[in-house]
Parts: sequence; structure tokens; C-alpha cells
Amino acid sequence: MNDALSFQDLINDTRPDAELSREEVIERNLRVVEAHFHNENPDDVDKAIALYADGIVWEAPCRGMVYTDPAEVRKAYFGIFRTIKYNKTTALRRFATETSVFDDQIADVEVVGNEMPNLGYPIGTRLNARLVHCFEMRDGRITREIAYEMLREHGGSLDHDSVPEGAHVVVYDPSAF
Repeated sequence: MNDALSFQDLINDTRPDAELSREEVIERNLRVVEAHFHNENPDDVDKAIALYADGIVWEAPCRGMVYTDPAEVRKAYFGIFRTIKYNKTTALRRFATETSVFDDQIADVEVVGNEMPNLGYPIGTRLNARLVHCFEMRDGRITREIAYEMLREHGGSLDHDSVPEGAHVVVYDPSAF
């Protein structure tokens, strides 16, 4: 992927997929999802939301949540930011087609608030979350984001994952270990 392209380049790229080669569409889809994840934070979430197409559908099926209004998606993100503190993420795999991007990661997190509907864990619980995202894409925009948040108590009997050799790990809070 071309890392020299900026967020503004992605926003300004309004070319329909039909004008690009298959490889260019896939590369753009991967860049859009990377930029979306990069901007999923309280300071930049509006940039993440700007990468949605009109008619966005955002789902968290494990919690029974579906949003179709960007303002509601934004509100949900801030609820997540106030509820979950990330200690570490491990990127397992990401791949794309012309119409979809799949992302699989593990997040070591702590529950610090109670603004995520149907979370099911009290404040103070440390979780190992398997976060699998399926993005549907069209013309360089995200039309649907499905976030499968499979939550397990950290160190519990269900806390087992196969991590590929060389998986990219980001530590946000070294004091958690």
C-alpha cells in the first residue's frame, strides 16, 4: 500500500470503483479501513465517520446493536471510548476484495465505564476481546461495518487464541502487564 497518501487524499478520492483496476480497488479499500481504525479515538473519530458512505449501517451483533444514523454511530463510539481502556492489541490478519475488508485482532482491555449497551461485564473487569470486523465497501467508502466483539475474561477458560508468528502487537498501557 502507498503510505504516502494522506487522509485528505482518501476523502478527496471520489472515483467510482468502476474506474479503477481490481488491484486499485482492493488497495484503496485496505487504506480506507486502515485510516478508519487509525481515527477511532476521541480526538479523530469524526475522520473515521467521514469514511462512511451515505446509508451507513454499523452493527455490533454480539451486543444486539444496529445504528444507521452517523450521529448515533458517533455517540456509540464515545460510549465505547468512555467504557473501554485498551492495554494492548494484536493484529492477526486483514485482507480485502473489491467489496469487503476483513480484519481480525485481539484486544486486551479493561472496563472503566458503563456506556456500552449490553456489554455484560462490570467496571474493573479485564477482558481479552476477539474483535472481528467485516466491512462492506463501495467507491472508497464503508457502507457497512460489522464489529463482532467476542468478549472473554482475561486469563479465563475461554481466553485462547492462535496468534500467527510475527503478528503486530501495540502496547498502549505497559503498566497493565
